[in-house]
Amino acid sequence: MDKEITIEDYNSNWSKQFKEEKVKLKEILADKAISIEHIGSTSVEGLGAKPILDIAIGVNDLEVVGEFIEPLKQIGYEFVYHKELPERRFFRKGQWRAGTHHLHFYQFEGEHWNNQILFRNYLRNNPDVLKEYHQLKVDLAKKFRFDRVSYTENKDPFIQNVLQKAKKEE
Repeated sequence: MDKEITIEDYNSNWSKQFKEEKVKLKEILADKAISIEHIGSTSVEGLGAKPILDIAIGVNDLEVVGEFIEPLKQIGYEFVYHKELPERRFFRKGQWRAGTHHLHFYQFEGEHWNNQILFRNYLRNNPDVLKEYHQLKVDLAKKFRFDRVSYTENKDPFIQNVLQKAKKEE
């Protein structure tokens, strides 16, 4: 059974934790990481979140990620292979379904990278949408308390709608 989903109030320490983690990641990834971005709900001031830092790492070629499996393991990250998600490489720090950090490697400026950044920035710049998303997350966390897959899947229509709006406004 999954750990219970809890949405915590925004915590300004999340930004600080990201900055500290980014320094460690830069040491390992060096110039292979074109950009390291704080994404997900912990990156949006005022938005409640599961207390997991999501970090997007933009690279020119996802094939280089293999050379970082061991070095990232040294700082607590485990590579998790997802054949159904060929557009990214995923690492987690912490226990399964109860991690503290998630690394998402994407093709820099590819569609999936751009969508992550666009969604984050749209929430940061649209307080009404941020409030609506927060309420959706709280409602879904109550409805799917121990079912992270359903929780995540049920956020997707909202996210896709926001991305459509954001792309029209670009």
